[in-house]
Amino acid sequence: MQEQVSKKGIWKVIGASSLGTLIEWYDFFIFGSLSVVISTKFFPADNPTAAFLSTLATFAAGFVVRPFGALFFGRLGDLIGRKYTFMVTLMLMGGATFLIGCIPSYEQIGFMAPLIVLILRLLQGLALGGEYGGAATYVAEHAPKGERGYWTSWIQTTATFGLFISLVVILLTKFFLTENQFDQWGWRVPFLLSILMVYVSYLIRKNMDESPEFKKAKAEGKTSTNPLKESFGNKYNLKFVLLALFGAAMGQGVVWYTGQFYSMSYMKTVMMLESNQADTILGIALLFGTPFFVVFGRLSDRLGRKWVMLLGMLLAVLTYRPIYQAMYNITNPVLKEEVVASRTEHYSESHQGEDVYEVHTINKVFSDGTTLKEEHKSLISRDGKAVQGEVKALDKTTVHINGGNYIKLILLIFIQIIYITLVYGPIAAFLVEIFPVKIRYTSMSLPYHIGNGIFGGLLPAVSTYLATNAKTIGDPTFYLEGLWYPIIISAVSFIIGALYINKNMVAKDLS
Repeated sequence: MQEQVSKKGIWKVIGASSLGTLIEWYDFFIFGSLSVVISTKFFPADNPTAAFLSTLATFAAGFVVRPFGALFFGRLGDLIGRKYTFMVTLMLMGGATFLIGCIPSYEQIGFMAPLIVLILRLLQGLALGGEYGGAATYVAEHAPKGERGYWTSWIQTTATFGLFISLVVILLTKFFLTENQFDQWGWRVPFLLSILMVYVSYLIRKNMDESPEFKKAKAEGKTSTNPLKESFGNKYNLKFVLLALFGAAMGQGVVWYTGQFYSMSYMKTVMMLESNQADTILGIALLFGTPFFVVFGRLSDRLGRKWVMLLGMLLAVLTYRPIYQAMYNITNPVLKEEVVASRTEHYSESHQGEDVYEVHTINKVFSDGTTLKEEHKSLISRDGKAVQGEVKALDKTTVHINGGNYIKLILLIFIQIIYITLVYGPIAAFLVEIFPVKIRYTSMSLPYHIGNGIFGGLLPAVSTYLATNAKTIGDPTFYLEGLWYPIIISAVSFIIGALYINKNMVAKDLS
């Protein structure tokens, strides 16, 4: 039955599946893309570092529950079908994202704000845990054998495109609003737009048919009655689950999140790059890098999945520290030539119509075109009354780069995107092919979401903590210490994959 699916039919499947999955990734990543802003809205403002770390922890919580979503929705998908299951995940994700955009701030409802955010973030994680496995399985079960790497790689592009679109929506929102408008209410717009995207995807998905392989298994009475038991209670299948996790998904997860999330956080918090410029640089690198998911997916059809994926992990292990050292040097003022221009400003500004700050800024322009802006704000009045006692101060340093440095930073991010496409492009086909149809949704979803949700999802928080701790104890290379987490995880995954994954890992009928 599978071979009778036309190329036109497969493209319809790809389009419908990819659109919904892309929207779910958009919903999931909006939170991460706006983490700096969210930290000031839903958490106490008296300790910005603690608020940012709390936001990253909440962001990570969505990843931690993804394996539970994989188990729940994977079981459902193997029992009743792929189509209806990822219809449910789409609605759950869209609803949770929309509601995040409606939550009052910490100043308005206190500790209830971070609590509600956490609950909705957990729902997002559960939804994503069920979405990816269903979409990848659905596409693979329509694709001809020998071409699964190519066709499933289109699903792999959705995560990166979801992040890219989230950045574009944020940048456009900032473009049409003033800085104050975006800070007060504009940051909610990307969350609220989600409901429209989900509705369009729902209309498309509801007309899709069930996958041919699942329909055939159901007609022959070969579907599973207990997917969890058959997936993890059978020693033969459990061995494949563990190898898929530790020899592939674990390394893929940390490479993925290093290149697309840690790099963004690093540019904004370590390099002190302007937020809009950092988002634009990442967006350009993503735009040029995304087609390589399909390139390496197709290549894996010819060369095999194993070594294409492992090459990406190995390159990450060997080059992450030099890459991030080069990134740091781009904005490090110690390495800059003499200042060619300097300007000092002193003025007052109103904040949210209540607080009045005295602002002192120093702008330094270096010979390579880099601009360093140091801003010091002191609260001088609140509600029309002068502030007595301790003055609340806000210090901020931002950097803007131009010319060759701009191109160089895009290239350094692009290299990391290539590593991602190497490991991520073939992995859906790899996971689908090693598990039988009757328990495929459940079996492939768990290792994927542990690898990405646990090992990958914890990366921003763990790496930020390592770098922050290193800076506290005076480590001169503190800005590189956060990389030890992805380097070690990738190295372990590479070794396990190289030793134990082989071409004989194929689906076996467990009935």
